[in-house]
Amino acid sequence: MNGFHTSNLEQKIDRLCALAHADQRLDSVLLYGSWTMDEADEYSDLEAYLYVNDDQLENFDGRAFLEKLAPLKLAYINMYGILAVIFDDLMRGEFHVVSADKGIAEIATWQGLVHLHDPNAAILLDRTGRLTEAVACLRQPCRPDPVKTSRQISYELTNWTLSLAQILARGEVARAHALMQTIVAPQQLQLCRLLRGTTDHWLTPSRLLERDLPATDQLRYAAATARLDEVEVRCAAMESWKWSRKLIEEASDQWGISVFTVLHDEITSLLAMQSPSKG
Repeated sequence: MNGFHTSNLEQKIDRLCALAHADQRLDSVLLYGSWTMDEADEYSDLEAYLYVNDDQLENFDGRAFLEKLAPLKLAYINMYGILAVIFDDLMRGEFHVVSADKGIAEIATWQGLVHLHDPNAAILLDRTGRLTEAVACLRQPCRPDPVKTSRQISYELTNWTLSLAQILARGEVARAHALMQTIVAPQQLQLCRLLRGTTDHWLTPSRLLERDLPATDQLRYAAATARLDEVEVRCAAMESWKWSRKLIEEASDQWGISVFTVLHDEITSLLAMQSPSKG
């Protein structure tokens, strides 16, 4: 761990806390991300919700507020509608600037998706007590329902792998490559985490994969990756589906979900037609 950088992060959090308390437009501020999970290191960013009083929301300039925290090299609204910044020391930051009334009310919908083992440590400001009350429901670890979740993921893996096979049959190698990495792989990792009982990083299942999953799973994941090379992509697609089927069968053994063997065999055959060995 780079102590200097971690110290910088702590200093910025202290500074953010002071700025928030001094700005009466802010109702409350909630940290999230690696800092609140005790996983911050020299590469961590600063992530927070800035809950602005509703009557001040139109007048609140998030960039101007953050420029008081530290000089900015970049500030923009990213693809998710979040104010993303890069500070002068290259630390990244993401800040949700939202209505206090609406934003705090939405926290209840995070239950089961977000875990704050110490919510009070994540709260930098709470003028009314509403935020403290709202985040209390996030104390419980995220434990997706295994039957419902494994069934849903098995359907997704089946559907998207059929799409993958059809895309390869069309000869769109780059598109197939992207689909495997951005849609199929994250769901495989979620199902794998569910089976292994390591769901702490559910929303970002590749996070700390090397620590959380056994070597055998890491090797199966690696076998389903490829360079943008037609032969490698076609081989990886077959390995990906083999792993998906294995995970689905494990989920069936453990939780009794249905396995559509005939459909799965048909997808296997379609992928085999695209494999290099079949020409």
